[in-house]
Amino acid sequence: MNEEDKSPTAQDTPRARGPRKTEKETRESHTQLVLPGDVLPPTVHLLPLTERPFFPGQVMPILVSEEQWLETVKQVGEAPHRMAGLVLLKGDTNEASPESFYSIGTVVRMHNPGRQHGQIQFMAEGIERFRIHEWVTQEPPFVVQVEYPPTLKEDTNTLKAYGVAIINTIKELLPLNPLYAEELKVFLSRFSPNEPSPFADFAANLTTASKDELQDVLETAPVLPRMEKVLVLIKKELQVARIQAELRKGVQDRMTDQQRKFFLKEQLKEIQRELGISKDDRTAQLERFHERLEALHVPEGPRKQIDDELEKLSVLETGSPEYAVTRNYLDWVTSLPWGIYSEDKLDLNIARAVLDRDHDGLGDVKDRIIEFLAVGVLKGEVAGSIVLLVGPPGVGKTSIGRSIADALGRKFYRFSLGGMRDEAEIKGHRRTYIGAMPGKFVQAMKSLGVANPVLMLDEIDKIGASYHGDPASALLEVLDPEQNADFLDHYLDMRFDLSKVLFICTANQLDTIPGALLDRMETIHLAGYVTNEKVEIARHHLWPKQLARAGVKRSQVQITTAALRHIIEGYAREAGVRNLEKQLGRIIRKAVVELLNGAKPPVRTGVKEVESYLGKPLFRQERPVTGVGIVTGLAWTPLGGATLDVEATRIHEQQRELKLTGKLGEVMRESAEIAYSYITSNVEAFHGDAAFFDSASVHLHVPEGATPKDGPSAGITMATALLSLARGERIKRPMAMTGELTLTGRVLPVGGIREKVIAARRNKLMELILPDANRRDFDELPQYLREGLKVHFVRQYPEVQAIAFQSAA
Repeated sequence: MNEEDKSPTAQDTPRARGPRKTEKETRESHTQLVLPGDVLPPTVHLLPLTERPFFPGQVMPILVSEEQWLETVKQVGEAPHRMAGLVLLKGDTNEASPESFYSIGTVVRMHNPGRQHGQIQFMAEGIERFRIHEWVTQEPPFVVQVEYPPTLKEDTNTLKAYGVAIINTIKELLPLNPLYAEELKVFLSRFSPNEPSPFADFAANLTTASKDELQDVLETAPVLPRMEKVLVLIKKELQVARIQAELRKGVQDRMTDQQRKFFLKEQLKEIQRELGISKDDRTAQLERFHERLEALHVPEGPRKQIDDELEKLSVLETGSPEYAVTRNYLDWVTSLPWGIYSEDKLDLNIARAVLDRDHDGLGDVKDRIIEFLAVGVLKGEVAGSIVLLVGPPGVGKTSIGRSIADALGRKFYRFSLGGMRDEAEIKGHRRTYIGAMPGKFVQAMKSLGVANPVLMLDEIDKIGASYHGDPASALLEVLDPEQNADFLDHYLDMRFDLSKVLFICTANQLDTIPGALLDRMETIHLAGYVTNEKVEIARHHLWPKQLARAGVKRSQVQITTAALRHIIEGYAREAGVRNLEKQLGRIIRKAVVELLNGAKPPVRTGVKEVESYLGKPLFRQERPVTGVGIVTGLAWTPLGGATLDVEATRIHEQQRELKLTGKLGEVMRESAEIAYSYITSNVEAFHGDAAFFDSASVHLHVPEGATPKDGPSAGITMATALLSLARGERIKRPMAMTGELTLTGRVLPVGGIREKVIAARRNKLMELILPDANRRDFDELPQYLREGLKVHFVRQYPEVQAIAFQSAA
């Protein structure tokens, strides 16, 4: 500090000198002696502040830019009072202009100005508030005329009350932040707590309030309103400080607790090591693997491999990648059910009861399953068997598999093969790959915990192939009773016995299943349901299931048998019952809405209500189409059986030709050409016009042209349609037929007899023509399907035309 700063004027504090006077007050009291430092100047030079305002009584260093404010600092230093005005800039701007300054600031005395690194630093001592009255200069250095607020008399008791409140709040702040104590010491060294104005400014400056809030306090000259605002700010500061203290304490407690646990664990390890009972992670894992092996019956070969892996694990470093691979491998192989089997319930009466409980109809299918289980009862075990359930969607293939597992008392596991394209899904990945895992069969064994579960392989006809391999070929080993006793998974790299597993596969059709795979399975066909069967299924299974799903009691929503039959025939004619279940769910939801709207239970659903709930029927009862050149055939589809009307007509007689439409497949087009050739060569023998086809352009069409159709079973149907056209005579009575035709007139057997018979019954066609070779298939049908049908079995086509064109007896 230079000599000028050491003068009494520079060192005196406001507390030592008392209140300063303006020049007007000095002239009025000219008889008294007044020092230059006690006079507040009417004009001051302005310096800007950007972060927060400066309060009277505050002492702290100030930094300003040398480039902009050097001239201002020089002029202030040359003035006898060495005072300048510090005023906060508005908003976020750093550019000083008359418009950017607030109107109220603090006059300060400048001490020890100095320059360094392009900045000017000086110690500022806050003296008094002022208001800018008039701008003397509009450019730096800014000079303004100022006014100082007068001293007002206020209620001493109220001021004292606010002062005590602020002091108490500051006392609460002191333990939370030691910096507050240091600032309080500085204040008490210069002022008395009984001076309310400096004390209010000190308390405001103590807070971390925003610049706008602090500027508001600075602009409030009356002490009482100022103390009210300061009390609010100091209370907010106390809340923030408490939250910070709680957070700090929480973090410190967590760190202390973690350190404590760490030290205790280390001490425990040391104690265990001294007592000889310490176990590291590797030792604990090895013991766990050995405990698992004691409860298993592992064959000699796999046991030797496991022992080798255990020995390797015992010498590997726990941080090495190979240690993790070996540990995971041992976890898998010791979790498999080596030699663990569940006990079978070999009781045919129980098996029949379970099948009858879970399924209505399917009598022939149940008989096949009982026959299959009977062999197991005789042998004492059901093992080494692979069953394939084939049928349309929704006929109960998956649920039958679950019923078989329940009947045997075995655990059940199902996974879908549909869309599977990677061989590793079946036989696992080799351990050399990152993230390698065993295949689905080994995963199922580990999940179930027994080596003789019932495994269902769903959608085996939809398995795919890609560059990753052919999963269907990988299944050959699994589904071969001669090989699956030594099934080799790539991940395990050891043999596992799957011969006790009962495999049940499901498929919608057989065409896409490789022959070698199909040869390994015993096929059981599930055809569609007739109306009576669907009614029983709906009453006993689907309706209660949908009621339970909706949370509705039987007494609240009811449906009549006639309504069920109407739904089946008008909305759900497919072979299965999946769509029927959806329609019943829709009806229950509609009924629930009525209940919630105030309808009185029970809500009954009859035939009329069905149409109001579901709309007009999708299917209507149509009589078979009859006419010259029109014959009804029977077809099989993956969704069940269907009737097929074949239509033939002569377009013109200008040239001989056969035109085929209806999106026919290659085999079906060949059947049409065979039928055309056979009929044209034998038309006269069948009482037709011998010259009919010589110049006729014949168009043969199979309706529903958007539906692809293929197969040879419509051969006799197309031949009969052509013969009807040539004879100009319609079929004498409603009937349907199916059979493959050869060029010599032989009628060959076809497949899907059950589905075709069901389709005929559904359409009220009770007279059928079938190939004689399919007599056995028809005789195996349940009695309720054969009842009321008149079936003609034929070997040669002349028998077909004789039946079709003869009058009813």
